[in-house]
Order: sequence, then C-alpha cells, then structure tokens
Amino acid sequence: MTCGLLILLTMKLQAQVGDETPQLEINRDGNRVFAKVDDRDYELDASEVEPNVFLLKHKGKVHEVYVSPTGGSYQVSIGGKDIDVRLIDPKRLRGTGSGTEHGDGNADIRTMMPGKVVRLIVNTGDSIEKGDGVLVVEAMKMQNELKSPKAGTVREIRVAEGETVAAGDVLAVIE
Repeated sequence: MTCGLLILLTMKLQAQVGDETPQLEINRDGNRVFAKVDDRDYELDASEVEPNVFLLKHKGKVHEVYVSPTGGSYQVSIGGKDIDVRLIDPKRLRGTGSGTEHGDGNADIRTMMPGKVVRLIVNTGDSIEKGDGVLVVEAMKMQNELKSPKAGTVREIRVAEGETVAAGDVLAVIE
C-alpha cells in the first residue's frame, strides 16, 4: 500500500499539524492533485518515485517529499523540515473511541505495507520520546523506520526480527 497522500480520489479530512487542525479537501485525477487547505487552493503534479518518496511540482518548482508512517500519523520531510501530521477522517469520528487514538491512551505502531521486520530498536519496558525509532520494516526493497507518535513506555512488541508482517498489523504498542 502506498502512502494515503496519493491514493485518495476525493477525500475531506482534517490534519493535525502541531497545534493547528486545517481542513483538507483532496481530489486526484491521475498524477494531478487538487488540494484545498482551509481557504488556500493548490494544483500539483505528483508522483511516487520510490515507496514513501514523492515529487510534487507546484508553480514550476519541484519539491521532494519523504513520508514515513508512524503509527496513526505521518512524519513528512520537505525542504529539510520534519513535520508530524495526523490525518483525521471526520466520517470516522463517532461517539466512541477505537482504542487506537493515543492522546493519553495507547498508540499502536502499524505497518502501512507488507514487509519483513529487519530490526527491533527498542524493548518492552523501554521509555521513549515522540519520534524515537521503534523498529525497522523492509518493504519493496526499502527499509522504513517506524517511529513513536508519542512519548511513553513500550508496553508490547508483537513481532520478532525476521518476521513477515501484513499491511495494518500492529507491531508494537506505546503507552
């Protein structure tokens, strides 16, 4: 599975970026992406050149963007800046929580595509900070370090090095 940024056909979302939660509307037609962020409109040519590596062309400038899935959010690197982004689908916000939201609860570290666990960086019981590496999964000949979306304690590691995992599997739990 590729990053959700380019597989959306038409989607209305909220993005949590730091303390801000802009409204997003994304429409895709082939490599053309039409995005509305709050009241600003963008028209982009987008291509995924490698898993989680995108080239975005906007107004004649090309921007290389790295997207690393980290649990329920993404770490986006563009122009030397790292930005933590959490996408929220308002249609999924109902009165009950799923238990996977992290706020003061647990954060599940999930893989976004099938692959093989090549390295465990932490152990059960370790204290970690937001953004610390938890484990490395190799998918499509690329190694992706999955990072913690919050500071806390590693409550559970559900995989071992060398194990094959499916897209969406919970690999670790941070409390």
